[in-house]
Amino acid sequence: MPSRREFLRDVAGASGLVFVGCGLENVAAQATKTPTTTKHAPVLIRGRRIRTVDIHAHCVVTQATGLLKRPVNPQPALHLEGQGLADRLRDMDAQGIDVAVLSINPNWYDVDRDMATAVIRIQNEALAQFCASHTDRFAAFASVALQFPELAAEQLDQAVRKMGLRGAAIGGSVTGQELSDPKFHPFFAKAEELGVVVFIHPQASTVLNDRLKGNGPLSVTVWNPLETTLALTHLIFEGTLDRFPGLKICAAHGGGYLPSYMNRSDHGCQVVPNLCQPGVPKKPPTAYVKQMYYDSLVFTPEALRHLVAEVGAERIMIGTDYPFPWVSDPVDHVLKTPGLNDGQREAILGGTAAKLLGLSPPSTR
Repeated sequence: MPSRREFLRDVAGASGLVFVGCGLENVAAQATKTPTTTKHAPVLIRGRRIRTVDIHAHCVVTQATGLLKRPVNPQPALHLEGQGLADRLRDMDAQGIDVAVLSINPNWYDVDRDMATAVIRIQNEALAQFCASHTDRFAAFASVALQFPELAAEQLDQAVRKMGLRGAAIGGSVTGQELSDPKFHPFFAKAEELGVVVFIHPQASTVLNDRLKGNGPLSVTVWNPLETTLALTHLIFEGTLDRFPGLKICAAHGGGYLPSYMNRSDHGCQVVPNLCQPGVPKKPPTAYVKQMYYDSLVFTPEALRHLVAEVGAERIMIGTDYPFPWVSDPVDHVLKTPGLNDGQREAILGGTAAKLLGLSPPSTR
Protein backbone atom coordinates (compact mmCIF):
# COMPACT_ATOMS: atom_id res chain seq x y z
CA MET A 1 0.00 0.00 0.00
CA PRO A 2 1.59 3.32 -1.05
CA SER A 3 2.45 5.93 1.54
CA ARG A 4 0.75 9.33 1.61
CA ARG A 5 3.88 10.93 0.11
CA GLU A 6 3.97 8.37 -2.72
CA PHE A 7 0.24 8.81 -3.31
CA LEU A 8 0.51 12.59 -3.60
CA ARG A 9 3.56 12.27 -5.85
CA ASP A 10 1.53 10.11 -8.21
CA VAL A 11 -1.43 12.49 -8.10
CA ALA A 12 0.82 15.46 -8.90
CA GLY A 13 1.54 13.89 -12.27
CA ALA A 14 -2.12 13.88 -13.26
CA SER A 15 -3.30 16.27 -15.96
CA GLY A 16 -6.53 18.00 -16.84
CA LEU A 17 -7.49 19.05 -13.30
CA VAL A 18 -8.81 22.60 -13.28
CA PHE A 19 -10.31 24.51 -10.37
CA VAL A 20 -13.06 27.09 -10.74
CA GLY A 21 -15.61 28.80 -8.59
CA CYS A 22 -13.31 29.15 -5.59
CA GLY A 23 -10.60 30.88 -7.54
CA LEU A 24 -8.33 28.02 -8.58
CA GLU A 25 -8.70 27.94 -12.36
CA ASN A 26 -5.47 27.94 -14.40
CA VAL A 27 -3.31 27.83 -11.29
CA ALA A 28 0.04 27.79 -13.05
CA ALA A 29 -0.80 30.68 -15.35
CA GLN A 30 -2.26 32.80 -12.56
CA ALA A 31 0.27 32.20 -9.82
CA THR A 32 2.63 35.00 -10.87
CA LYS A 33 -0.01 37.74 -11.09
CA THR A 34 0.18 40.48 -8.48
CA PRO A 35 -2.94 40.95 -6.33
CA THR A 36 -4.33 44.46 -6.49
CA THR A 37 -6.88 44.55 -3.66
CA THR A 38 -5.78 46.16 -0.41
CA LYS A 39 -4.97 43.60 2.26
CA HIS A 40 -6.95 43.40 5.44
CA ALA A 41 -5.06 44.68 8.46
CA PRO A 42 -3.28 41.91 10.41
CA VAL A 43 -5.61 40.26 12.89
CA LEU A 44 -4.19 40.93 16.34
CA ILE A 45 -5.44 40.05 19.79
CA ARG A 46 -3.44 41.69 22.58
CA GLY A 47 -0.68 42.34 20.10
CA ARG A 48 -0.42 38.70 19.00
CA ARG A 49 -1.00 37.71 15.38
CA ILE A 50 -3.99 35.37 14.99
CA ARG A 51 -4.28 32.89 12.12
CA THR A 52 -7.79 33.03 10.67
CA VAL A 53 -9.48 29.97 9.15
CA ASP A 54 -12.53 29.97 6.88
CA ILE A 55 -14.37 26.66 7.28
CA HIS A 56 -16.90 27.29 4.49
CA ALA A 57 -15.45 28.08 1.04
CA HIS A 58 -16.72 26.61 -2.22
CA CYS A 59 -14.88 25.28 -5.24
CA VAL A 60 -15.44 23.18 -8.35
CA VAL A 61 -13.28 20.68 -10.21
CA THR A 62 -14.26 21.16 -13.82
CA GLN A 63 -13.11 17.74 -14.98
CA ALA A 64 -15.65 16.22 -12.61
CA THR A 65 -18.48 18.57 -13.57
CA GLY A 66 -17.66 17.91 -17.21
CA LEU A 67 -18.02 14.19 -16.59
CA LEU A 68 -21.40 14.77 -14.95
CA LYS A 69 -22.43 17.38 -17.54
CA ARG A 70 -24.18 19.49 -14.92
CA PRO A 71 -23.31 22.38 -12.57
CA VAL A 72 -22.65 21.90 -8.87
CA ASN A 73 -25.75 22.23 -6.65
CA PRO A 74 -27.26 24.96 -8.87
CA GLN A 75 -29.27 27.80 -7.38
CA PRO A 76 -31.47 30.08 -9.51
CA ALA A 77 -29.71 33.14 -10.91
CA LEU A 78 -26.37 32.27 -9.32
CA HIS A 79 -23.62 31.80 -11.88
CA LEU A 80 -20.02 31.52 -10.75
CA GLU A 81 -17.20 32.46 -13.09
CA GLY A 82 -13.75 30.92 -13.13
CA GLN A 83 -11.08 32.69 -11.11
CA GLY A 84 -7.30 32.54 -10.94
CA LEU A 85 -5.26 31.57 -7.90
CA ALA A 86 -3.80 35.06 -7.55
CA ASP A 87 -7.29 36.55 -7.53
CA ARG A 88 -8.45 34.01 -4.95
CA LEU A 89 -5.51 34.81 -2.68
CA ARG A 90 -6.17 38.52 -3.19
CA ASP A 91 -9.76 38.07 -2.02
CA MET A 92 -8.64 36.04 0.99
CA ASP A 93 -6.12 38.72 1.92
CA ALA A 94 -8.77 41.42 1.55
CA GLN A 95 -11.09 39.51 3.88
CA GLY A 96 -8.35 38.79 6.38
CA ILE A 97 -8.53 35.02 5.79
CA ASP A 98 -5.29 33.10 6.17
CA VAL A 99 -6.54 29.57 5.46
CA ALA A 100 -9.58 28.57 3.39
CA VAL A 101 -11.04 25.10 3.83
CA LEU A 102 -12.45 24.09 0.44
CA SER A 103 -15.52 21.96 -0.16
CA ILE A 104 -17.66 20.93 -3.11
CA ASN A 105 -21.45 20.90 -2.96
CA PRO A 106 -22.69 17.43 -3.93
CA ASN A 107 -24.43 17.09 -7.28
CA TRP A 108 -23.73 13.38 -7.78
CA TYR A 109 -26.13 11.70 -5.33
CA ASP A 110 -28.40 10.46 -8.11
CA VAL A 111 -25.77 8.87 -10.37
CA ASP A 112 -24.76 5.21 -10.58
CA ARG A 113 -21.88 3.68 -8.66
CA ASP A 114 -19.35 3.75 -11.50
CA MET A 115 -20.00 7.42 -12.27
CA ALA A 116 -19.97 8.38 -8.60
CA THR A 117 -16.68 6.54 -8.09
CA ALA A 118 -15.05 8.36 -11.00
CA VAL A 119 -16.33 11.78 -9.94
CA ILE A 120 -15.16 11.38 -6.34
CA ARG A 121 -11.72 10.11 -7.40
CA ILE A 122 -11.20 13.10 -9.70
CA GLN A 123 -12.34 15.61 -7.10
CA ASN A 124 -10.44 14.23 -4.14
CA GLU A 125 -7.24 13.76 -6.08
CA ALA A 126 -7.47 17.32 -7.39
CA LEU A 127 -8.11 18.75 -3.93
CA ALA A 128 -5.32 16.68 -2.40
CA GLN A 129 -2.83 17.75 -5.05
CA PHE A 130 -3.69 21.41 -4.74
CA CYS A 131 -3.75 21.56 -0.94
CA ALA A 132 -0.47 19.63 -0.67
CA SER A 133 1.13 22.38 -2.77
CA HIS A 134 -0.46 25.25 -0.81
CA THR A 135 -0.56 24.01 2.78
CA ASP A 136 -0.14 27.48 4.23
CA ARG A 137 -3.33 28.83 2.64
CA PHE A 138 -5.65 25.91 1.83
CA ALA A 139 -7.10 22.71 3.27
CA ALA A 140 -10.11 20.74 2.05
CA PHE A 141 -12.95 18.42 2.90
CA ALA A 142 -13.28 15.26 0.83
CA SER A 143 -16.21 14.48 -1.44
CA VAL A 144 -17.98 11.13 -0.93
CA ALA A 145 -20.66 9.17 -2.80
CA LEU A 146 -23.06 9.13 0.11
CA GLN A 147 -25.81 7.32 -1.85
CA PHE A 148 -23.52 4.27 -1.47
CA PRO A 149 -22.63 4.50 2.24
CA GLU A 150 -20.06 1.69 2.33
CA LEU A 151 -18.31 3.20 -0.68
CA ALA A 152 -18.47 6.64 0.96
CA ALA A 153 -16.80 5.19 4.05
CA GLU A 154 -13.98 3.77 1.92
CA GLN A 155 -13.58 7.06 0.07
CA LEU A 156 -13.39 8.99 3.33
CA ASP A 157 -10.84 6.58 4.76
CA GLN A 158 -8.58 6.95 1.73
CA ALA A 159 -9.05 10.72 1.56
CA VAL A 160 -8.06 11.20 5.20
CA ARG A 161 -5.37 8.54 5.64
CA LYS A 162 -3.63 8.84 2.28
CA MET A 163 -4.54 12.21 0.81
CA GLY A 164 -4.43 14.54 3.79
CA LEU A 165 -8.00 15.81 3.47
CA ARG A 166 -9.60 16.98 6.71
CA GLY A 167 -13.00 15.31 6.76
CA ALA A 168 -15.97 15.19 4.41
CA ALA A 169 -18.48 17.66 3.00
CA ILE A 170 -21.95 16.20 2.53
CA GLY A 171 -25.41 17.46 1.66
CA GLY A 172 -28.22 17.92 4.16
CA SER A 173 -30.09 15.07 2.47
CA VAL A 174 -29.47 12.43 -0.20
CA THR A 175 -32.09 12.49 -2.98
CA GLY A 176 -34.78 13.09 -0.41
CA GLN A 177 -33.45 10.64 2.20
CA GLU A 178 -32.62 11.98 5.64
CA LEU A 179 -29.06 11.62 6.90
CA SER A 180 -30.47 9.84 9.96
CA ASP A 181 -31.56 6.85 7.84
CA PRO A 182 -29.76 3.75 9.17
CA LYS A 183 -28.39 3.07 5.69
CA PHE A 184 -25.89 5.90 6.28
CA HIS A 185 -24.53 4.42 9.52
CA PRO A 186 -21.43 2.89 7.85
CA PHE A 187 -20.33 6.34 6.72
CA PHE A 188 -20.90 7.97 10.09
CA ALA A 189 -19.15 5.07 11.82
CA LYS A 190 -16.08 5.65 9.67
CA ALA A 191 -16.13 9.41 10.31
CA GLU A 192 -16.32 8.74 14.05
CA GLU A 193 -13.51 6.19 13.84
CA LEU A 194 -11.27 8.64 12.00
CA GLY A 195 -12.20 11.50 14.32
CA VAL A 196 -12.78 13.89 11.42
CA VAL A 197 -15.32 16.62 10.71
CA VAL A 198 -18.45 16.04 8.67
CA PHE A 199 -19.42 19.40 7.17
CA ILE A 200 -23.13 19.53 6.29
CA HIS A 201 -24.26 21.92 3.57
CA PRO A 202 -27.88 22.18 2.37
CA GLN A 203 -29.04 20.71 -0.92
CA ALA A 204 -31.59 22.21 -3.30
CA SER A 205 -35.17 21.34 -2.39
CA THR A 206 -36.83 18.40 -4.13
CA VAL A 207 -40.21 18.77 -2.43
CA LEU A 208 -40.96 22.48 -1.93
CA ASN A 209 -40.14 23.89 -5.36
CA ASP A 210 -43.61 25.34 -5.91
CA ARG A 211 -43.72 27.07 -2.54
CA LEU A 212 -40.26 28.56 -3.10
CA LYS A 213 -41.30 30.28 -6.30
CA GLY A 214 -42.09 33.97 -6.41
CA ASN A 215 -40.24 37.20 -5.77
CA GLY A 216 -37.04 36.86 -3.79
CA PRO A 217 -34.38 34.11 -3.67
CA LEU A 218 -36.42 31.90 -1.33
CA SER A 219 -34.45 28.77 -2.19
CA VAL A 220 -31.37 30.46 -0.73
CA THR A 221 -32.78 32.59 2.08
CA VAL A 222 -35.48 30.23 3.39
CA TRP A 223 -34.83 26.70 2.15
CA ASN A 224 -31.08 26.49 2.82
CA PRO A 225 -31.34 27.17 6.56
CA LEU A 226 -34.49 25.05 6.75
CA GLU A 227 -32.77 22.07 5.11
CA THR A 228 -29.94 22.27 7.64
CA THR A 229 -32.41 22.59 10.51
CA LEU A 230 -34.24 19.45 9.36
CA ALA A 231 -31.02 17.48 8.85
CA LEU A 232 -29.68 18.26 12.31
CA THR A 233 -33.04 17.67 13.99
CA HIS A 234 -33.39 14.22 12.42
CA LEU A 235 -29.85 13.29 13.50
CA ILE A 236 -30.89 14.18 17.05
CA PHE A 237 -34.38 12.66 17.20
CA GLU A 238 -33.62 9.46 15.27
CA GLY A 239 -30.77 8.61 17.66
CA THR A 240 -27.90 8.95 15.17
CA LEU A 241 -25.91 11.15 17.54
CA ASP A 242 -26.52 8.67 20.37
CA ARG A 243 -25.25 5.83 18.22
CA PHE A 244 -22.16 7.81 17.22
CA PRO A 245 -21.40 10.04 20.22
CA GLY A 246 -17.94 10.93 18.94
CA LEU A 247 -19.22 12.25 15.62
CA LYS A 248 -17.98 15.76 14.81
CA ILE A 249 -20.73 17.55 12.88
CA CYS A 250 -20.23 21.08 11.54
CA ALA A 251 -23.30 22.80 10.09
CA ALA A 252 -23.22 25.56 7.49
CA HIS A 253 -25.03 28.89 7.86
CA GLY A 254 -24.90 28.90 11.64
CA GLY A 255 -26.89 25.66 11.81
CA GLY A 256 -29.92 27.15 10.11
CA TYR A 257 -32.81 27.95 12.42
CA LEU A 258 -32.11 25.24 15.00
CA PRO A 259 -29.78 27.03 17.46
CA SER A 260 -32.15 29.97 17.69
CA TYR A 261 -35.23 27.85 18.42
CA MET A 262 -33.82 24.64 19.82
CA ASN A 263 -35.61 24.90 23.18
CA ARG A 264 -38.95 24.16 21.49
CA SER A 265 -37.49 20.75 20.63
CA ASP A 266 -36.88 20.09 24.33
CA HIS A 267 -40.57 20.61 25.05
CA GLY A 268 -41.93 18.80 21.99
CA CYS A 269 -41.99 15.30 23.43
CA GLN A 270 -43.53 16.62 26.65
CA VAL A 271 -46.38 18.23 24.75
CA VAL A 272 -47.01 15.46 22.21
CA PRO A 273 -45.41 12.33 23.73
CA ASN A 274 -47.32 10.04 21.37
CA LEU A 275 -45.07 11.26 18.53
CA CYS A 276 -41.86 10.34 20.34
CA GLN A 277 -40.14 7.00 20.82
CA PRO A 278 -39.35 6.44 24.51
CA GLY A 279 -35.69 7.00 25.31
CA VAL A 280 -34.83 8.49 21.93
CA PRO A 281 -32.97 10.74 22.02
CA LYS A 282 -31.24 9.89 25.30
CA LYS A 283 -30.62 13.54 26.23
CA PRO A 284 -32.57 16.76 25.76
CA PRO A 285 -32.22 17.95 22.13
CA THR A 286 -30.46 21.12 23.26
CA ALA A 287 -27.60 18.99 24.61
CA TYR A 288 -26.86 17.70 21.10
CA VAL A 289 -27.11 21.17 19.57
CA LYS A 290 -24.42 22.30 22.01
CA GLN A 291 -22.07 19.46 21.02
CA MET A 292 -22.06 20.22 17.29
CA TYR A 293 -20.08 22.90 15.44
CA TYR A 294 -21.27 25.80 13.29
CA ASP A 295 -19.93 28.42 10.94
CA SER A 296 -20.30 32.12 11.77
CA LEU A 297 -22.50 33.01 8.81
CA VAL A 298 -25.34 34.67 10.73
CA PHE A 299 -24.86 38.18 9.32
CA THR A 300 -25.02 40.57 12.30
CA PRO A 301 -23.00 40.94 15.50
CA GLU A 302 -26.17 40.46 17.56
CA ALA A 303 -26.99 37.22 15.73
CA LEU A 304 -23.47 35.93 16.34
CA ARG A 305 -23.66 36.98 19.99
CA HIS A 306 -26.87 34.98 20.29
CA LEU A 307 -25.33 31.92 18.61
CA VAL A 308 -22.42 32.10 21.04
CA ALA A 309 -24.84 32.34 23.96
CA GLU A 310 -26.70 29.23 22.76
CA VAL A 311 -23.87 26.89 21.75
CA GLY A 312 -20.62 28.41 23.04
CA ALA A 313 -17.87 30.29 21.22
CA GLU A 314 -15.70 27.18 21.09
CA ARG A 315 -18.29 25.59 18.77
CA ILE A 316 -18.20 28.33 16.13
CA MET A 317 -15.74 28.92 13.27
CA ILE A 318 -15.53 31.55 10.57
CA GLY A 319 -17.58 30.73 7.47
CA THR A 320 -17.64 33.04 4.44
CA ASP A 321 -19.59 30.91 1.92
CA TYR A 322 -17.11 32.25 -0.65
CA PRO A 323 -17.61 33.28 -3.45
CA PHE A 324 -21.11 34.36 -2.42
CA PRO A 325 -20.89 37.91 -1.00
CA TRP A 326 -22.92 37.41 2.17
CA VAL A 327 -20.44 39.04 4.56
CA SER A 328 -17.86 41.55 3.32
CA ASP A 329 -15.61 41.43 6.40
CA PRO A 330 -15.88 38.09 8.25
CA VAL A 331 -13.12 39.06 10.67
CA ASP A 332 -14.77 42.30 11.79
CA HIS A 333 -18.02 40.34 12.07
CA VAL A 334 -16.34 38.46 14.92
CA LEU A 335 -14.35 41.35 16.40
CA LYS A 336 -17.44 43.59 16.57
CA THR A 337 -19.65 41.00 18.25
CA PRO A 338 -20.49 42.30 21.73
CA GLY A 339 -19.64 40.42 24.89
CA LEU A 340 -16.85 38.21 23.56
CA ASN A 341 -13.58 37.91 25.45
CA ASP A 342 -10.21 37.55 23.74
CA GLY A 343 -10.17 33.77 24.11
CA GLN A 344 -13.59 33.47 22.50
CA ARG A 345 -12.61 35.72 19.61
CA GLU A 346 -9.46 33.71 18.98
CA ALA A 347 -11.43 30.44 19.03
CA ILE A 348 -13.92 31.65 16.42
CA LEU A 349 -11.31 33.32 14.22
CA GLY A 350 -9.20 30.20 13.84
CA GLY A 351 -8.28 28.43 17.06
CA THR A 352 -11.12 25.92 17.05
CA ALA A 353 -10.74 25.16 13.34
CA ALA A 354 -6.99 24.60 13.66
CA LYS A 355 -7.50 22.08 16.47
CA LEU A 356 -10.52 20.38 14.93
CA LEU A 357 -8.89 19.96 11.51
CA GLY A 358 -5.36 19.25 12.74
CA LEU A 359 -3.84 22.15 10.81
CA SER A 360 -0.08 22.48 11.02
CA PRO A 361 1.33 25.49 12.89
CA PRO A 362 1.44 28.55 10.62
CA SER A 363 4.64 29.39 8.80
CA THR A 364 6.12 32.84 9.24
CA ARG A 365 4.87 35.01 6.40
